[in-house]
Amino acid sequence: MQSITITTPDDFHLHVRDGELMRLVVPHTARRFARAIIMPNLVPPIVSTELARQYRDRILAAVPSDASFEPLMTLYLTEQTPAAEIAVAKASGFVHAVKWYPAGATTNSHHGVQNIEKCFEVLESMQQHDLPLLVHPETTDPAVDTFDREAVFIDRVLAPVIRRFPNLRVVLEHVTTQQGVQFVQDASSRVAATITAHHCLLNRVALFEGGLRPHHYCLPILKREEHRAAIAQAATSGHPRFFLGTDSAPHSRTAKEAACGCAGIYTAHAAIELYAEVFDRLGALDKLEAFSSCHGADFYGLPRNKTKITLERTPWQVPESFSFGTDTIVPFRAGGPVNFQMVNGSAIPSKAGI
Repeated sequence: MQSITITTPDDFHLHVRDGELMRLVVPHTARRFARAIIMPNLVPPIVSTELARQYRDRILAAVPSDASFEPLMTLYLTEQTPAAEIAVAKASGFVHAVKWYPAGATTNSHHGVQNIEKCFEVLESMQQHDLPLLVHPETTDPAVDTFDREAVFIDRVLAPVIRRFPNLRVVLEHVTTQQGVQFVQDASSRVAATITAHHCLLNRVALFEGGLRPHHYCLPILKREEHRAAIAQAATSGHPRFFLGTDSAPHSRTAKEAACGCAGIYTAHAAIELYAEVFDRLGALDKLEAFSSCHGADFYGLPRNKTKITLERTPWQVPESFSFGTDTIVPFRAGGPVNFQMVNGSAIPSKAGI
C-alpha cells in the first residue's frame, strides 16, 4: 500500500503549553488533526470552566487561518475542586473531561491529588453528568520502582475507584505496560486508554543508546520491549477502547538538556505519520483509521469527522530543531527519516521554524 486515505484523525491527549511556545506548536497539530483533548497542567493549572474558556480562546488564536481545528478542553482535578463545577463544565459544551494527576507524578502536577478519596464527591458528580475522568496512571510512592509505577497504581488505586464508580467513563492516558493493556481489555465498556506513537516505537533501551538521551525521556517512562510490543499490538488490534493520544509535550532544548531535565517527547510535527509507521510495521494499515479517527470520537460521544487526509509512503527528513525564541525545540526523530507524509496538506515545516 503506497498511500492511504483516512477520516481526519483526532488527538485525544495533547500538550500545547501557553504563550509563545503554544503559538509555535499549535500549527503542527492543526494541520494533522481536526480536534484534540488539551491537557490542563499549566502554571497555574486550568481548574475552572472559565479558565478553560480563556485558554481555549488563546489556542484558537494560534490556529493558522487555513486550518480548521477544535480544542477540546479539560479541567485539572484538585482536592479543592467543587462538585458544583462539574455541572458548569458539562453545560459549557467545550469542557470534555477532567484530568487526574497524582501529585508529583509528571510535569506541573504538584497541584494534583494526594488522596483521591477527597475527590469522591466530584467523581460522583462526574458520573452523574457523564464527564470522563482522564488518569495519569502512576503511583508516586517512593518505594515503588519507576518502571513499576503504572502497574502498581492500577492495582492499588485505580481499580478500587472504578469499582466504586462503575458508571464513570475513565481513560487511562498513555498506557505503557502489558498490565495496563490487560486491565482495559478486561474492564467494562466505560474504560478506555490512549496510546502514544513514541511508546509504540521505543523501548527503554532508547534512553541509553550511545549515551544518555534526554529527548527520549518522558513520563510515563519508556518500558521493556515486551511492554512496547504489547501496546503496539493493542493499538493495531482494532479493539474499540484503544485510541490515539500523542502526549506530544514540547520543552525547550535548554529545559531538556539539563541536570534535572523535563519529561516529554515532542511528536506533533509528525504525529499521524509516526502512527502510520507503527501500523505499517505490523501489517495493520487498514486499522489505522479506526484507531485514529473513530474509536476516540465514539468513546467521547463526538461525531466522527467528515473530512479526509491522505498519507503517502514517501520518506522525509525531520529538521534537527525548530526555532523557539533564543532557544530551540528538538523534535522526535530530529535529523532522521519519517517514512510517511501527508500529501493533501502542509505537513513538512521548514528548518527555520514551525
